[in-house]
Amino acid sequence: MIVLDGVTPPSGGTGCLHSVPWFTARLGGALTELTVSGRDLTLSEILARAIRRTADVHADTCELSHPRTPQATVALTRWSATEVEYLVLSDAALLLRGPDGTVTPVLDDRLARLPRSALATDALVDANLRNKEGGFFTAAADPAVAARGVTGTLPRQEVRALAALTDGATRWTETFREGDWTALFDLVAKEGARSLVERVRELETADREERAFLGRGKTHDDATVAYVEL
Repeated sequence: MIVLDGVTPPSGGTGCLHSVPWFTARLGGALTELTVSGRDLTLSEILARAIRRTADVHADTCELSHPRTPQATVALTRWSATEVEYLVLSDAALLLRGPDGTVTPVLDDRLARLPRSALATDALVDANLRNKEGGFFTAAADPAVAARGVTGTLPRQEVRALAALTDGATRWTETFREGDWTALFDLVAKEGARSLVERVRELETADREERAFLGRGKTHDDATVAYVEL
């Protein structure tokens, strides 16, 4: 299962001729092929190869060293008859439900742990934090960031279901505090991914004027949910 969330480009350009959707489509295609064909590779190795393959496609035409070259957050899982592997990079989220109903979140919280002052402007973030030591990492043009993902492997019998979400969908828990991760997982399992996204949209719209929850953040963010029962 692969969930990518393209990072919104700045108005000042990215040094690239291509759009973020172009980038995520190619990165996602490479990941899809490699997770099947590269059974002997770890998910970190697969992500590194997918980033390299995607970068090679436009290295001759684009400035891939630009801090805002097209990039994406990643939630990646793969399972076999015996184990479940996972990788999370940046602010995507992966929720794992065990046989006893316990929901365990897998999060890369580096961005969340940064002081708000350090995130005051895009220029500060790009100069000091984006894909830099002490900051946070996304899948862009450098394959080395794949090693920064939060990874793990669990026995298949310890995972009964899982959900991967972009940060636009996790707003229900992380921004609006409507329920914890277990409540969010229950909502998706019982009512479906569409129900969660619709509820987030209602909360965003209600907060449009007051900005009690969203602050300076954009009113609506891309919200994607993938849910699988094993």
